Amino acid sequence: MVSFLGSGEAASTGRRVHEWLFQQLAPPVRAAILETPAGFELNSAYVAGHIADFLRAHLQNYQPQISVIPARRRGAAEGPDNPQVIAPLLKANYIFMGAGSPTYAARHLGGTRAWYTLLARHRLGATLSLASAAAIAMGTHTLPVYEIYKAGEDPHWRPGLDLLGLYGLRLVIVTHWNNTEGGAHMDTSRCYVGKARLDPLLSLLPPETTVVGIDEHTAIIMDLVAGSCSVMGVGGVTLVHGRQEEVYPSGSTFLLQELGPVRWPDPGEGIPPEVWHEALTSHTEEHAEEEETIPEEVASLILSREAARNQRDWATADDLRERLAALGYRVMDNPEGSRWERLRG
Repeated sequence: MVSFLGSGEAASTGRRVHEWLFQQLAPPVRAAILETPAGFELNSAYVAGHIADFLRAHLQNYQPQISVIPARRRGAAEGPDNPQVIAPLLKANYIFMGAGSPTYAARHLGGTRAWYTLLARHRLGATLSLASAAAIAMGTHTLPVYEIYKAGEDPHWRPGLDLLGLYGLRLVIVTHWNNTEGGAHMDTSRCYVGKARLDPLLSLLPPETTVVGIDEHTAIIMDLVAGSCSVMGVGGVTLVHGRQEEVYPSGSTFLLQELGPVRWPDPGEGIPPEVWHEALTSHTEEHAEEEETIPEEVASLILSREAARNQRDWATADDLRERLAALGYRVMDNPEGSRWERLRG
């Protein structure tokens, strides 16, 4: 599950989005909040801590276990490559990033241990909740909002983190799509850049790109397993394909394929082996019904079978079930997912 929120992550709309996402998780909720997008700000700890306090206060019924992860700057002692700093990510089933600079987030997170651990946890079932600047950074291209709006640079794109590229989706995310802070005399829509500056930029994107414009206090929630998207909040989501626009208002749903052709990556695809192994070990320890950790071969087969089921490849799923049985493990399916147990001789 991936949620992109246009703004309002600590407002009433944000609370409803967080709560809906919490409801989809098996308890306990273990949330990790990354400071990285605001890492250049002197008050980045406050920015992330404010979200942590908001979740504790407004979603206390879920008793979320919350960790704030500094990871402010690549190369720093407490940066995103420090295993001790990012350790809470290995247990998190809810990972949040929000306000800051999109280009800073992409520059200081991309290719780091924190980024690959986030990808691994998501591949293993964690929900990603991304708002404002962090959402923009997740596209194939990132809109340099501060550089254009504040520093007066010519409109251009910067490389993005391409969160969903391995799923076959070529997305560009633009939050604050309907912003009106500039009033009648200045267009601050399209995340403060304005329509007149963004429209020429759209023609510079590869033709297969889909631009996802998200209104303020509005979220698009992508259920990659179900292959569907839903819109929640007070505004809408605008999909831009070339010169064609389609608006989906709050409460609407549409197929994930509306964003582009979808594929399902192999479990550890695109993740360094050592990071995948660490995440996989942590995941299997969490779900093991015995104190010992299941062999990596077995864990990989279980994940491959889950991927086959998600793609409705029942023949492969049945074959993997038989291979697991030959190794001494039984897999049982239910509406909530799958569980396993060791066969006793």
